[in-house]
Amino acid sequence: MGVLPVPAEVCAILLDIEGTTTPIAFVQETLFPYIKDNVKEYLRAHWEEEECQQDVGLLRKQAQEDSSLDGAVPIPLESGSGEEELERVIQAVADNVHWQMSLDRKTTALKQLQGHMWRAAYATGHVKGELFEDVVPSIRKWREAGMKVYIYSSGSIEAQKLLFGYSTEGDILELFDGHFDTKIGPKVESESYRRIAASIGCATNNILFLTDVPREASAAEEADTHVAVVIRPGNAGLTDDEKSYYSLISSFTELFLPSST
Repeated sequence: MGVLPVPAEVCAILLDIEGTTTPIAFVQETLFPYIKDNVKEYLRAHWEEEECQQDVGLLRKQAQEDSSLDGAVPIPLESGSGEEELERVIQAVADNVHWQMSLDRKTTALKQLQGHMWRAAYATGHVKGELFEDVVPSIRKWREAGMKVYIYSSGSIEAQKLLFGYSTEGDILELFDGHFDTKIGPKVESESYRRIAASIGCATNNILFLTDVPREASAAEEADTHVAVVIRPGNAGLTDDEKSYYSLISSFTELFLPSST
């Protein structure tokens, strides 16, 4: 793929996570299975805590909204005390979480519980955020060249900070100037990139967005943001049209910054 010159007007690099900084396998084979395997144990350990009860309350509310969906799993209220009753409710919450995850849903209720479970897993060293080996050295070079670097991921900002705060390279949060998640808008809508530019305080064409998803690249481009599509092991394949249309890189080291000459 060679070298991709970064346009001189670019002063900020916006990074996707999954399939860009981090192997998709880490999310699919480490993060998500951790939730499925440990949700009941986590609920039992934290059930009396206010945060856990808020998480369960949100999931119960979501379950009520989902009641008309095929296969939806209701979450009953505790109708009494006792170990058996508690276990019944915990099992229902776990079943609901498994059901939502099997459909790859991204509800706020599910993401909130996942975020809290991952926080505990990172903090205890059960999980470390994986990064491709070119990521940290490249970001350091970009920053030395005066670039600002931001993250934009469908994972919550809290989940992003956990991944980079407890990574295989240690705590690298200092390398980022800011984080965005889908609260600013979906990644496949061009308006989101205009909002990000406004938040950063620059024009959309001052940003280079790196992602592995062509639909996201297309939305960013519609907003006049520069884009490059990242090819990494385990990423979904691109069509011939996408390969010929987009600038492609397989490593961050392939970006050539004008100011780094």
